[in-house]
This record gives sequence, structure tokens and C-alpha cells, in this order.
Amino acid sequence: MGRRGAGITAVAGWVPPTVLTNFHLEKFVETSDTWIRERTGIRERRILVERDRTTSDMAVYAIHQLLRKRGLAPEDIDLVICCTVTPDHVFPATANIICDKAGLRRAWGFDLEAACSGFLYGLACAVQFVQNGMYERVLVVGAERMSAIMNYHDRTTCVIFGDGAGVVLVEPVVPELGVQVIRLYSDGSGRHALFQKAGGALHPPTIETVLNREHYVYQEGRAVFGHAVRRFTEVIEEVMDVAGLRSEEIDWLVPHQANLRIIKAVARTLRLPMEKVMVNIHKFGNTTSATIPLCLAEWEPRLRTGDRLILATFGGGFTWGAIYLRWAYDGSLVPESGRILDAFPGEGTANGQTEEKNSD
Repeated sequence: MGRRGAGITAVAGWVPPTVLTNFHLEKFVETSDTWIRERTGIRERRILVERDRTTSDMAVYAIHQLLRKRGLAPEDIDLVICCTVTPDHVFPATANIICDKAGLRRAWGFDLEAACSGFLYGLACAVQFVQNGMYERVLVVGAERMSAIMNYHDRTTCVIFGDGAGVVLVEPVVPELGVQVIRLYSDGSGRHALFQKAGGALHPPTIETVLNREHYVYQEGRAVFGHAVRRFTEVIEEVMDVAGLRSEEIDWLVPHQANLRIIKAVARTLRLPMEKVMVNIHKFGNTTSATIPLCLAEWEPRLRTGDRLILATFGGGFTWGAIYLRWAYDGSLVPESGRILDAFPGEGTANGQTEEKNSD
């Protein structure tokens, strides 16, 4: 019996309707549109301001679109892997909540936390479940409400992150298609350069941790930037070497959307034209685990069966990795292809709507 392949067979994405532009940020933090664009490439990001909705809700909206596009019923899903650093609760797992809200009655699920590398870690797990025949259909969700852990008085972090959710379906495919090479890494010595100081078992919530703003994202930007460029490049080159790929044979590089300067530096080192690099950081910012599936959802109409893609990421921990895959279907033939929804169910599109985030 031949090897069973596993590949992405559907994608979808959802972002909140509220747009937070650089000009809005200028009003409550010492920064400017020019400063942000020159250092990050970001012009705006989406923020979930509704207090009664959170990470699981964004994931459910994306999942419902994916099921509709793929022509599947909720009971067709076997497993949900939710990749997030902003779960609804410490426990139960947000994946459990997603299964309930989305009506996935036959599915079980678990959360996976690897910061910005979460989606690639989750995709690697899903591939194993499908390749070994244990499950037929696995959803990998990258969903983040980063605004919930953002200090909107700290310009080194609040200008970078946004909210959103992306989801992919992993199913059996012929061995020539789907995921071909996986390389994942981590280095815990980098944990103090990008992390959330309080809220875990080491520093449980107290009045002092709240007053000291220790429940927000903390980042040493220069240290993260240097490690990201080096690790990004190294792991992509390793995957290319294992796969026997030359730069000109890559159809698409799908990088984590952390910083446009990092993305351009990596593409330059790999001698890849930016026309082959998926970039939407300018309008969504860094949505952590959601960046790669959101890129795939937006570029879906341009993807063809057999296209060679390299997905790559770097995140807190430090964590990083790359996956080489052959695209499994013609995205131009899919209903709603390329649409990232940005309205709540039952409402019309909110694309282009702007609303200021409360600086308090």
C-alpha cells in the first residue's frame, strides 16, 4: 500500500470590521504613520472591539465559510486544532468551545500554543493524523485577539498586532500533492525577548501585575528582528535543500507577517522576487497564528494544483519552522474564492469601515 498524502483542500478567513489605522494610533501613543510604515510596513490593522465576542467567535465565522465553500456539513469534521496565544480561557481549550459554537458534534479538539509559529506547528500535527489514516478531515485554525493583550501606550508593540482568524482543511490527497517536507524548531533561551510576563503559573494575576501592565505583550524588537531574519532564511534553505528545490522553482513563499523589512530581507537572500511572496501585513498587521492562513485565503484564486509553496514562520519562544507543500486544488474554481470576510453573520460587508479604538 502506497504512502497516503495529506494536503490543504480548503481555506477561509475572517477579520473584524473595525479598522485601526496608523493615524488613529497617533492620537493616543507617541508615533506617526510614517514611523510605523517605515519600520513595519503596516498601514492599518483590524481590531475586535465587541466585548461579547472573542477568539472562538472569529474562528467559528471562518469555519462556517470554509464548510460552505467546501460543501461540507459540521458533522464531517473529525478534529479541530486551534493555534492561539489568546484563548478564550486558560481552560477549557478554545478548540472545545469552537466545536460547540460551530456545531462540530463529531469532532474533538485541542489548543496548540507556539506564538507566531502556532499555525505551522498545528499544520504539522494535522498532517500526521491524516497521513496515518486516523482521521479524514482536520481543521487547523489560527485565531488571535491580540488586542486583548496589547498595551496601547507602548508604541513598540501596539502598532504591530491585529486581530483575525484563518482556517484550513487538511484531507487525504495523492502523495505527489500536499505536504512534502516539514522542519520545525524552538530555542527556549529566547523566551525573554518576546513574551507575556504575567498570567501564568510563574506570575499569577495580582493587583501588582495588573498595575505594572505585565499582562500585555513584551518585546525586545531588535533582538527578535535579528533572530527572525537568520532563522527564517536558514529553515527555508534547509527545506529547499531537502526537497531539491531551486529558488526559481518556488511558486509562492508564504511568510509569517511579522514585519515587511524581515520579509523583504529573507526574499532578497533567497533571490525570490516579491511578486512570488504573499504579503498582506499592510492591511492586517501581525495577527500571530492567523497570518499564514489569512494569506492563503486571500491568494486562493491565484493558486493552482501542483503549485510549489513554502510556508515559513518565526515567533516567540523562540519558535520557527518551514513547510514545503504542493497545492492540492485549483483555487480559481472555488465559490467565494479569495474573500476574507469582515462582517458579523447576518450583516453586510464592512470592508473599508473605520472606527477608532478606545485608548483606555
